[in-house]
Parts: sequence; C-alpha cells; structure tokens
Amino acid sequence: MAERKPIESWLTDMDGVLMHEGIPVPGADAFIKKLRESDRPFLVLTNNSIYTARDLHARLNRIGLDVPEANIWTSALATAKFLDDQHPGGSAYVIGEAGLTTALHEVGYVLTDHEPDFVILGETRTYSFEAMTKAVRLINNGARFIATNPDETGPSAEGALPATGAVAALITAATGKKPYFIGKPNPLMMRTALNTIGAHSESSAMIGDRMDTDILAGLEAGMETFLVLTGLTRPEDIERHPFRPSRVVDSIADLVELI
Repeated sequence: MAERKPIESWLTDMDGVLMHEGIPVPGADAFIKKLRESDRPFLVLTNNSIYTARDLHARLNRIGLDVPEANIWTSALATAKFLDDQHPGGSAYVIGEAGLTTALHEVGYVLTDHEPDFVILGETRTYSFEAMTKAVRLINNGARFIATNPDETGPSAEGALPATGAVAALITAATGKKPYFIGKPNPLMMRTALNTIGAHSESSAMIGDRMDTDILAGLEAGMETFLVLTGLTRPEDIERHPFRPSRVVDSIADLVELI
C-alpha cells in the first residue's frame, strides 16, 4: 500500500471529542489553539442541525474553546449546500430550528407549506404531530424527502431523546418514502466540508467518537481516521464493526503533537 500523505487538514466531531455533556475534554483547548497557531485548515463538525455556526461558536467559547464561526460545519449547512447545488432557488417545508432555516434562507430557499419542492427534516426540541402530518401529506403529494442526519437518538441530561432518524422512520412508515440523509455517515458531508476549506481527503484526517458515523464517514471519504475514547465508543465496541479507524487514542490530547 502507498504511504499516506502527511496530515495537512483536520476535521473533528464536536460532542464526545471536544466536549462531553457541556464540559470541555482535557486537551481540546490545546488542540484548537495549536490548529489556529499552525494555520492548518480545520472544521468542527456536528450532525445536529438545531444551532447556527454563530450559536455554536458562542457555546464553545463559553467553555473555553475558541473556534471561529467559519470553522464550524453543521448538517444544516451541508443540507443547504446540497440543495443549492442540486436544485437552486427551490422551496421547502421544514421541520427544524434556526440552524436549518437560516442555512436554507442564506442559499435563497423559500420556506413554505404550499407545494414545496422538498420536505426537509432536522432536529427540533418539540416535534409536532401536526407538522409531521403535514410532512406526510406533502411527501404523498410529490415533495421530495430530505433529512439532515440519520441519528435516531440525541443526548440530554435526563437520557436519550428521539432525534431526526427516529422521526424520519415514522414519516417513512406513513409514506413509503425514505429520505436522503445528508449528515454523517454520508461521505457527502465530509466532501463538502473538505471543499469548504480547500482540503483534499488524501492529506486530511477525521477525529470522532463514534464508529458508525464519524469513523465510517471519514473512511468512505478517503481520510485518515482517529477514534477517541472520550465519547460513546468503548474499546470492546471496535471489534463489532467490519472496519477499523486508522488509530485509536484515549482523547484528543493525544493528537496535539501531530499538528
């Protein structure tokens, strides 16, 4: 096998890698600081479509992680980019929050419930039965179905919450139509992220805490992959998958020296 090129660009997941339950992971601040000082292209990725990049910049800043707004890439931004490329100037019925609606407005999409081109499903704190019913009827009438990510559950202080993938399954059961999922593990999210910072997969790395999203997406995009053990995946979980990360480390602190 040909030896990989040195890592010039970095993509990293946010929850479970840089922070855990709202607390920064030890070493995350040093990692971000060294990336910025070295001028390496980088993006912090999240499948969550609730927040805008500006919101996330503020949230990270409050816990001591200085990540510029331009270095944050969400599934909402990837969804807007995909739709702008595929069907510019279209219309959509959206179930989601400001992160998704703002991204769509910024690419010139009209948000409407009158004969939209697409139904777009993202995260929201309050999934409405009325909104889901409307989505089902619009899809049955010909609107194409897009979902920001396939995550079936999300974290909360009280335990797991149903997320986009679970609600998408409900709508699929009612319509017989499966959505096109934009976020991880779809390598499309990684490709658009790399294009955003002018990076190439052969000289880029993906850091994540989940085998089934972060590592799979990085692998399928042709990137070097690093699994950290500060999130959801335990060492014994790795062998349950038919693929492996390039390297497993305890935390992002172990990667500072590679920048």
